[in-house]
Amino acid sequence: MVVLEPPIGKLLGHDTITMPTLVICGKRKGPTLLVTAAIHGDEINGVEIVRRLLYASWARRVRGCLIAIPIVNVFGVMQRSRYLPDRRDLNRCFPGSASGSLGARMAHFLTEDVLKKVDMAIDLHTGAIGRTNLPQIRVSPDNPTAMEMALAFGAPVVLTSELKEGTFRNAGDALGIPVITYEAGEALRYDQPSIIAGVNGVRNVLEQVGMIRTRVRKKKIQPAVAPSSSWVRSPTDGFFRTVTQLGARIRKGDILGYVSGPLKMDETAIVAPFSGIIVGQNQIPQVYEGEALYHVARFERVTEAEAAVDKFQATMTDMIDIRD
Repeated sequence: MVVLEPPIGKLLGHDTITMPTLVICGKRKGPTLLVTAAIHGDEINGVEIVRRLLYASWARRVRGCLIAIPIVNVFGVMQRSRYLPDRRDLNRCFPGSASGSLGARMAHFLTEDVLKKVDMAIDLHTGAIGRTNLPQIRVSPDNPTAMEMALAFGAPVVLTSELKEGTFRNAGDALGIPVITYEAGEALRYDQPSIIAGVNGVRNVLEQVGMIRTRVRKKKIQPAVAPSSSWVRSPTDGFFRTVTQLGARIRKGDILGYVSGPLKMDETAIVAPFSGIIVGQNQIPQVYEGEALYHVARFERVTEAEAAVDKFQATMTDMIDIRD
C-alpha cells in the first residue's frame, strides 16, 4: 500500500494541510476503483469504513488498483463541521477551479488528479446532524453501469435520484465515470451496522467488477429500487415524538408520530401522505412547522421493499453478533 499526501491548503498558522490518499495496486491488471469519504466533514462513518477496508486481507489481493481517500474535507473534519471554513459545501463545488475558492480548488484537485484517473467511484456519506439514514445507495437512473454497481452493493434500498449541479457524482457523470453514493447513519456518530454494511458493500462491488475473487456464500440481498422519495414535514411547531422506526413500512393514512407543545396535553398527529419505506428520520425533538421529519421512499411494490429491509436488518444483526 502506498500513501500519498498531496497538499491542499494551509491553516492560519501556515501549517500545510494534506489529503492522505492510499493506493493498493494488484499484481494483475484490472479496473481502478476510487472510494472517498468525509466530503462533508461531519460525516465520519465513511472514515471508519475506509480504515477497515484498507486493512482487510482481501483488499490486498485486488486486481487492478484500489484508491481510497478516507478524509476529503480535512478542514471540516478538524472543525467537526459539514462545511469548509468559508461555509461552502464541498459537494456543491465540483468540478472546481484551480483559481477559485478553497472548495473550488479542493474539488478541482479531486476531479483532475484523482477522478479522471479511475474507472468508477463510491462516495461514502451519512445523514446530516440530527438526521439518520437507513443504509441506501443513491444513483442516477440514466447510468446503467452505476446502476449495476448500486445493485451489487447490497444495501436494502437503491434510491434513483437526479444529478445535482456541483456534486461529486455529477462531476463523475460528466466525465463518463460511474459514481454511486452510499448514505447510512448520522453525522458525528459511528453506527456499527452502517459501517459493516459499507465495508461489505464496497467488497461486493469489487467482486462485481472482477477486482477480487467472489465469495461462496448465501444468496445476496436483492435491493429494492425506489424511483422517487419525499419528506413528510411537521404540521406545526412543538416537540416531536415518533411512533415509527427507521426502515419501517408505512401506509397512506398511518400515524407516524406526534408534535405537541411543552405545556399542552393535546397532540397533533403526523399522518403519512403516501405509502413507502422510511429511509431517513429526524432525531431532534424540537421542530418547527414545515421541518422535515421522515424521508419516505416510494416503490412500485412496497411488500418487496419491506422484505429487502427485513432481510438486511436480520443479516446485520447476525454479523454484529459474530463480530462482537
